[in-house]
Amino acid sequence: MENREQEHTLIELGVVEARQELLNGGGRQLYLNKLSSREMESLIAISDTFLPSVEAPHNAAHAYVDKFYRTSASMAGTPHIVGGLISERLEHPKLWMVRVVLWLLSTWFGTFIICGLASMSNHFPYFQSFPQVSPHKRHEIVLSWSLSYFSLIRMLFRSLKLVTLLVFFTQVDEKNENLTWKAIGYCGPDPDFKTLYRANKTAQPNGYGRSIYEREQEEEDGREDFNGPLYRGLINIKRPREVVAEALRLSGFSISIHSRKHETPNSSSPLIIRCDAVVIGSGSGGGVAAGVLAKAGYKVLVLEKGNYCARSNLSLLEGPTLDQMYLYGGMLATDDTGVIILAGSTVGGGSTINWSASIRTPQHVRKEWCDQHELELFDSQLYKEAMDVVCEKMGVQSEIYEEGLNNAVLRRGCQELGYPVTDMPRNSQPKHYCGWCCFGCKDGRKKGTAETWLVDMMNSGNGVILPGCEAIKVLHNRKKGRARSTATGVAFEFEYKGVKEVFMVESKVTIVACGALSTPGLLKRSGLKNPNIGKNLHLHPVAMAWGHFPEPTPLSPSPGCPGLEKRSYEGEIMTVMSTVVADSEGSGYGAVIQTPSLHPGMFSVVMPWISGPDMKDRMIRYSRTAHIFALARDKGSGTISSPSTISYQMDETDEENLKRGMEKLLRILAAAGAEEIGTHNCNGRSINVKKVSSHAFERFVKEESSRALRDLSTPVCSAHQMGSCRMGVDPRSSAVNQMGETWEVEGLYVADTSVFPTALGVNPMVTVQAIAYSTAKSVVEVLRRKKKETCAS
Repeated sequence: MENREQEHTLIELGVVEARQELLNGGGRQLYLNKLSSREMESLIAISDTFLPSVEAPHNAAHAYVDKFYRTSASMAGTPHIVGGLISERLEHPKLWMVRVVLWLLSTWFGTFIICGLASMSNHFPYFQSFPQVSPHKRHEIVLSWSLSYFSLIRMLFRSLKLVTLLVFFTQVDEKNENLTWKAIGYCGPDPDFKTLYRANKTAQPNGYGRSIYEREQEEEDGREDFNGPLYRGLINIKRPREVVAEALRLSGFSISIHSRKHETPNSSSPLIIRCDAVVIGSGSGGGVAAGVLAKAGYKVLVLEKGNYCARSNLSLLEGPTLDQMYLYGGMLATDDTGVIILAGSTVGGGSTINWSASIRTPQHVRKEWCDQHELELFDSQLYKEAMDVVCEKMGVQSEIYEEGLNNAVLRRGCQELGYPVTDMPRNSQPKHYCGWCCFGCKDGRKKGTAETWLVDMMNSGNGVILPGCEAIKVLHNRKKGRARSTATGVAFEFEYKGVKEVFMVESKVTIVACGALSTPGLLKRSGLKNPNIGKNLHLHPVAMAWGHFPEPTPLSPSPGCPGLEKRSYEGEIMTVMSTVVADSEGSGYGAVIQTPSLHPGMFSVVMPWISGPDMKDRMIRYSRTAHIFALARDKGSGTISSPSTISYQMDETDEENLKRGMEKLLRILAAAGAEEIGTHNCNGRSINVKKVSSHAFERFVKEESSRALRDLSTPVCSAHQMGSCRMGVDPRSSAVNQMGETWEVEGLYVADTSVFPTALGVNPMVTVQAIAYSTAKSVVEVLRRKKKETCAS
């Protein structure tokens, strides 16, 4: 008896220890460089072409500026990190071509084929490999790639530029610092957060969370737990099966363990977990569904592919955060690299790392979905209630206490030109002056699902979250005489001690909320054949423009507008927007103008590369370069074969809407007082607004806003993906019905942005939460009916 009690105590301690391990989000990942020596020779030469060692400007005022200019990519160790990412992290259908090209460039014949006469020497033997070509000639060759007639060469340029510059400006040393940051005017992680983090570490040397008693006491005192509110709702699946089983039992779940005949030391016996509902994904769709079902009294298990990053262990470092909290490390692109795609992959999904915008479904969109797509849901009282409920839950409001540079520029420029401009509704407080929320919210004042709906689930005592688990198949069977099969649960996998393990969930209903990029793949792997699954993908394509505002001086003060004296990365990411080209009263398909979050890595990725010295000059001005963008409600669409294999074709109408938006962007930047303005087109043109005539300015605006956006000459970005399992009233044109249930499998629901009938045209958080709320309410009724039928039988 005593031995059993000791064993039970050890298991309980293991449960606590496992939960504490989850707080750090899985730690920082290192990737093994598996490139050959030949491939590395070429990669080093290309990296040093993008970022060479050059003389600093004669007026460089500080030693760290001189160091920045004199440090090449290879001197910083960037190529070896890039090699690791190519080997183990990047996912793209044409990635193999990059490695082939790197190998070919290490040979004289491959270099001649790819680079032509520019690679030849004046001396015998004339032919050279790319690393042997002079730096000047290498620059000419790489620049020609960006303008090449062949799309594959342009893709090569974009891919290598993206990963090289992103790594160089985000890699950190043992002090979590980057050698460029002081030179470009970037402070790194939020200084206020670093101070708070150090204080917390001093108070808690072992990094562990506070005791339950202390947490409850803090709640009574009205103070937030620094580790975030989900601590008790997490179960670390990557532990011995006894610990996992006990944690689930303590949370009220029924489980069984099936022993293998030939069990290896590194494998654990599979578990079968029983619950009322399994929810796959914890973002704005899954989080809401889980919260609603758990509060209604049903046992809910949430499977999340990403990790949980507690507030106390956020790094707010761009590189590590992209790796830990974004799908494919933030380095995802369409199959032709035409669109750079950002999507969350962490507990809370996109709501954890998004930019706070909380806009209700526009009336003209609801009308279109109701009238043209015959979806009565969007004109129903339930949907109106859903929008009210989710906005109240997130604390959506529009008040602004202090504005950052990008938003101040957009507001001032619109006011000067008489363009419509409105305050942005946000799920954060008025004084939430934080430019790092794209890396997780340091204090929980941005109300994503990890601070709201998932907390409701945990507090109800009816649900838990399993981070680090990937659903591989929805289980379903068909009974005799039934037209459709019925969902019975999920098989999911995870890695334990280097071995892939598969566990099972048995559930009464299954809700898939993996996001528009991952949901189609899961449904297809599960045997669903509906032809609309994976099609009709919309990306809300974004095109940006920039304006440089020199540092204010006593002789040249900043214009009298609050925020214009700030740095580009400071302040709330979005506080204002303009609908000057939205056309919401006409076709409903236009573009909205908003502001981005661009920390040094992403800034370098989207800025045009003309030469190594020019790129360093652009980066030196980083902190005073404001960006604004046009986001199109796209008619064009794409298809998804897998989360990393995405084809997308921008429609001509979408391109024209973005061009109209680009024209307004340039005018807004100039009207706000920018000294120099430009776009991201690969030609790198810009104009000094203060020194040119109005005629020259108008010519520049006309030329730059008329440039093509569909030919890989200008980076196009996407932070919103939707429509890949769209909702409808007919299985011939849709993947799910109005309740979110799939046409083919009863009890299988989809509750994420993939169900949007068309592109939305604005930030989708409120809309997806409202749809998920409506779907969850329908599921509650289904579970009640099942319960009654069970009781009656």
